[in-house]
Amino acid sequence: MKVLIVDDHLMLRKGVLSVLSNTDLEVIGEASNGQEALELVPKLKPDLVLMDINMPVLDGVEATRKLKQMYPDLKVVILTVSEIDKDLFEAIKAGADGYLLKNLGPEELVSSLRAAISGEAPISSVMAAKMLKEFRQPRANT
Repeated sequence: MKVLIVDDHLMLRKGVLSVLSNTDLEVIGEASNGQEALELVPKLKPDLVLMDINMPVLDGVEATRKLKQMYPDLKVVILTVSEIDKDLFEAIKAGADGYLLKNLGPEELVSSLRAAISGEAPISSVMAAKMLKEFRQPRANT
């Protein structure tokens, strides 16, 4: 399974590359912003894009939206430090297949990416709790 890593921090990209190096997940490329990801996806044809949210040039949410419009079967998993509800919901609306926080361990990252490729929706438990809270909110009658 081919993975493209998109993050503006070189150290994080190299760390993820190291974590995935001895697995069935092959890192085929790296990008430092969403625009670079849009340029690399048609060339490299990854199965999954691991995408940060806050990046220069083109952020991860907008890049996800564009990628999913062009390649609806492409898996895009957000990997971010953002625990902001709005970021979670915007990423999901843009078509993200998962939302992971960067504080997860190496094994959890690998299993989450495999889950996404298999059609599951990996979401960090803190963010899943925020989703539940949002959906449990009473709605005004319209």
